[in-house]
Amino acid sequence: EMLKFGGLFRDNQVVEERVMDSNALERERGITILAKNTSTYYNGVKINIVDTPGHADFGGEVERILKMVNGVLLLVDAAEGPMPQTRFVLQKAIELGHRIIVVVNKIDRPDARVYEIGDEVLELLLELDASDDQLDSPVIFCSGRNGTASLSPDAPGEDLRPLFDMILSHIPAPEGDAEGPAQMLVSAVDYNDYVGKIAVGRIERGTFRLKQDICVCDFHSDVNRRSRITAMFQIDGLRRVPCEQASVGDIICVSGIEDINIGNTVCDVETPEPLPFVKIGEPTMEMTFSVNDSPFAGKEGKYVTSRNLRDRLFKEVQTNVSMRVEETESTDMFKVSGRGELHLSILIEQMRRQDYEFAVSRPKVIYHKAPDGTLLEPIEELTIDVPQDYVGAVMEKLGRRKAEMIDM
Repeated sequence: EMLKFGGLFRDNQVVEERVMDSNALERERGITILAKNTSTYYNGVKINIVDTPGHADFGGEVERILKMVNGVLLLVDAAEGPMPQTRFVLQKAIELGHRIIVVVNKIDRPDARVYEIGDEVLELLLELDASDDQLDSPVIFCSGRNGTASLSPDAPGEDLRPLFDMILSHIPAPEGDAEGPAQMLVSAVDYNDYVGKIAVGRIERGTFRLKQDICVCDFHSDVNRRSRITAMFQIDGLRRVPCEQASVGDIICVSGIEDINIGNTVCDVETPEPLPFVKIGEPTMEMTFSVNDSPFAGKEGKYVTSRNLRDRLFKEVQTNVSMRVEETESTDMFKVSGRGELHLSILIEQMRRQDYEFAVSRPKVIYHKAPDGTLLEPIEELTIDVPQDYVGAVMEKLGRRKAEMIDM
């Protein structure tokens, strides 16, 4: 609806619902898996928007993308209130000091609890140690289906104008020296069979031009190599539009740079100054992917050999920052680590649909060894809201799993 209001579609254009969920699995499951960039216009100002997943399993997508933005819209369902995964993403935004606009969506639902939601969000912000500025975040009441926004839950809006006005007034525009030497942090990497890797990032300083010689460096290592921009695009709505040059605050996609990775900095040849990058959370769970050696081998997929499997897994790691793939002693088996069962199951399902045939082991948690040799096991902090009658049953089940009660 924000894109529609920004005038990106013709009046008679047929637009799919949930137009940002571009891959089939996202449409089927109704979840966002990959972070995606788009942009729209309001009063002659270009507003870059990044749609991120909410689920903790896809946290790597969120952590890297937050370096590209200056503020966040915290979307909360008017009936369900803040969900567990809302907490995860919001915490990351608060740590970076981003401005927040709370958007209470679906206020047209019959079971909406519009007046209580604000208090629930405030409680969540307090728990996450938000700053005074963040605690005073403005609240907008929207109906995504009707494309309306208003500042009061009682008066339904006519269009999304109040939301856009709030974005322009509350969220600061990108700042940077437009005259200084060019510098951009790579926050996402796309892959295309024709041009190879495509680096996506926001320009922090200076201006980049097509066919410009650049230097690639990294804050955490001594990477320092020269390259050249062979193609450059800006994101306009849902399309990538070729451009000759772009400056501070623009989000651009550049190709022609081999072996570019998320977290690298692309800068002017004369002044290689790498930018610090957020530390991406470590994987918590691993599975073994191996060649299918069951009696039914070769009946379902087209790609069945270990070489096919290896190529596909290592290609995944190029764009999926929070996943790791390691070779094992056997050439037919690979150890794949991810953030959780959902993270790994999405990869399995995507590969299955691409005609890969393979076998997987049961998921196992990843243990770490402390410097003194003791084995460290990952622990999750769990918060459960249940009616009084079920407390006993829940406590018993968690007790069996060696859970420790911290607070009730």
